[in-house]
Amino acid sequence: QVQLVESGGGLVQAGGSLRLSCAASGTIFSYNTMGWYRQAPGKQRELVAGISSGGNTNYADSVKGRFTISRDNAKNTVYLQMNSLKPEDTAVYYCSLRPFYSDNPRYWGQGTQVTVSS
Repeated sequence: QVQLVESGGGLVQAGGSLRLSCAASGTIFSYNTMGWYRQAPGKQRELVAGISSGGNTNYADSVKGRFTISRDNAKNTVYLQMNSLKPEDTAVYYCSLRPFYSDNPRYWGQGTQVTVSS
């Protein structure tokens, strides 16, 4: 079993920055992809960014150039640096982990609220 614990959410003004962290614990295969999803009220959960254990990254078009995902494999931790935040970035952000044998995320964090005021 794998547990994901997020931290770093909060309230920030438009144009500001936040850094989210997610620490994974439990039985974790070396080859996996960790990512961040978000869900705003009344909307579907969407992928924000993902990073493989080898360091390959992908981003949603809406956050490219503003958000940066990174990971520390030794600590089983993934980060999301969010700059130039906009009110439309307001959502609950969820950390995810997809083992190499799975097509979709298999484990999820509890979510952390990010609110961007205008």
